[in-house]
Amino acid sequence: MPSSFGIRLADAFVAHGQLCVGVDPHSALLEDWGLSDDVAGLESFSNTVIDEASGRVGIIKPQVSFFERFGSKGFAVLEAVCEQATQAGLLVIMDIKRGDIGSTMDGYFEAWLGQSAPFICDAVTVSPYLGFDSLKPFMAAATERGKGVFVLAATSNPEAAVLQQAMVTEESSVAASVWAGLESVNNITALPGQSIGNFGAVLGATLNLNRFGLGQVTTTAQPVATPILAPGFGAQGARLADAGRLFGVAAHQTIASVSRSVLQAGALGLDTAIDQAKQELAEGLA
Repeated sequence: MPSSFGIRLADAFVAHGQLCVGVDPHSALLEDWGLSDDVAGLESFSNTVIDEASGRVGIIKPQVSFFERFGSKGFAVLEAVCEQATQAGLLVIMDIKRGDIGSTMDGYFEAWLGQSAPFICDAVTVSPYLGFDSLKPFMAAATERGKGVFVLAATSNPEAAVLQQAMVTEESSVAASVWAGLESVNNITALPGQSIGNFGAVLGATLNLNRFGLGQVTTTAQPVATPILAPGFGAQGARLADAGRLFGVAAHQTIASVSRSVLQAGALGLDTAIDQAKQELAEGLA
């Protein structure tokens, strides 16, 4: 069995800290960088982000939609980006947000995490809203491949609150039930001595987690920590310097994801922006 994702994630934290740089080549950023809004601009932008992230952080997160909008040529760029990042020693979390059942989910697995997958990555994001249990075959296959999965639990877009805060029992919200499911799966699949699990939750850094029934996340430590992918830092309003306060005892298992706040610095300023974000996060976690 390949080394588990949780072990590789913990190693990345030790080597480079907990900052994750998004690769989000949307049209406005390409324009800001002085690049054309086409495949050539997409390739130039993405290669620069990987070059500047390498050696500074341990994790990148490409947003697939910004590649997909260019069709097969965009996907070809994404394939090359993933290979380049992997060769540079970066963990790649592919932000795909897929979620389905049966053979359809099997197809998604083969595309993104399978033995012959065209895209080389370490983990993907998925949606649990066809039922958390529908993800278990996907997670089982990911375990065999040493891959990770991040499940949407409490997201920062305001439209999500009605669903994610809804109570499924008298004591548990939808978001809390997703978290509980992840804790259970991590305890089952973790290798001996593994401190961070293979399956994580997407929790928005701008949220009051208590409103989602997730107050225990920041106050209750677990033997096998469920990793957290936390977007919302930077442009969306959460401060990296507040990461320790926001996530409490779970701060050590949290991936702080930044995109626009560093990418807007442009090609010439990206290295400095990443270094500053990394330093701010380190101070916030100290």
